[in-house]
Amino acid sequence: MIVDTRQRPAAFRTRPLDTLELRGILRRLDWVLLLAVGLLVGYGVWAIAGITRFDVPGEPDYFVRRQAIAVAVGVAGLVVATIVPPSLYRRHWRLMYGGTIGVMVFVFAFAEAVRGSKRWIDIGPFQFQPSEFGKLFFVLAVAGFLVDRQDRIGELRTVWTAIGLGAVPLGLVFLQPDLGTALVYSAALIAVLFVAGVRWLHLAVLTVGAALVVTSTLWLLPTAGVQVLKPYQTARLTGFTNPDSDPSGLTYNVDQSITSIGAGGISGRGVDGASQTRLDYLPEHATDFVFASFAEQRGFMGASILLLLYLLVVWRGLRVITVSGDLYGAVVAGGIVFAFLFQVFVNVGMTMGIAPVTGIPLPFVTVGGSSMVANLLAVGVLQAIHVRGHLGGGR
Repeated sequence: MIVDTRQRPAAFRTRPLDTLELRGILRRLDWVLLLAVGLLVGYGVWAIAGITRFDVPGEPDYFVRRQAIAVAVGVAGLVVATIVPPSLYRRHWRLMYGGTIGVMVFVFAFAEAVRGSKRWIDIGPFQFQPSEFGKLFFVLAVAGFLVDRQDRIGELRTVWTAIGLGAVPLGLVFLQPDLGTALVYSAALIAVLFVAGVRWLHLAVLTVGAALVVTSTLWLLPTAGVQVLKPYQTARLTGFTNPDSDPSGLTYNVDQSITSIGAGGISGRGVDGASQTRLDYLPEHATDFVFASFAEQRGFMGASILLLLYLLVVWRGLRVITVSGDLYGAVVAGGIVFAFLFQVFVNVGMTMGIAPVTGIPLPFVTVGGSSMVANLLAVGVLQAIHVRGHLGGGR
């Protein structure tokens, strides 16, 4: 429920939402959400400990240590994000948007290419991936633009301007190239527009337009000799519809992933018995296909617990939308939660062969410091919205 601040009781109006005491913040935290995220993080680190045990000879805990460092940094960021009032992001959305674009341009222009992609900035022994943090800053900025123009949200010009703002970082990420992250940005943009109150007719037009763009990119333009995507990207997006088309080539990963999940059975094969993962038959088993590796080692029961934890986080995230004290908080929460759900759905789906292979990480599990820190920051923003929503009279 969105609460009109002009109709709040005097007792609430005399207590500014931006100046909460630490005790008040702790009392109003969504402890269920915090517990679910804590369990997810711990479960993910435990999963990585088994999945990567044989990846670095002589150092079975190599990736676990790196993941633990990312968790520590992310927890610190979560605390800070919880304390910072969301209204600060709304007031300075232009600065956040400009900074995000600036960093992405820097990556595109100066970062070293790794396996044909420019996505990372090296900071000592660690790699920093700006596009992961951009998922959050993108939502905060576009939401600020829309809420500033909430009285004109029904105008097509406002919608097109918001899409234009979103298209710039989306395009830069696409050109890195990072198709998976670009799709996450698109999903977040749709969610932000929906929660902000864009008219159904405009959303329908956008949906049809998006479908035409996808159809043209994958089939119509290539037929005419115009290649928008790289050949391997097109094969990834279309290969899941026919996984047996090239079992020794482009669809090999998906075949091995499905085999790994099936081999896990009910209770899993254990770390030593999971030959698909241990003997490296499954490529990218700690990143893109980490869910398949985990399902092989821990089976249906272990994978089900992971998915139930994700469901709990999504449920509490959706609840944050309902208790938000203003429109900005609701729009931001909607963008964060839908982007999170989209990543889980696509990553798990691609390991089962029901979604295209896009390289989208599995939140809180995939090896990668930037993804871990960015997701914990997003949880901190959700907590900040929840805390001030309750103070503002939300239920």
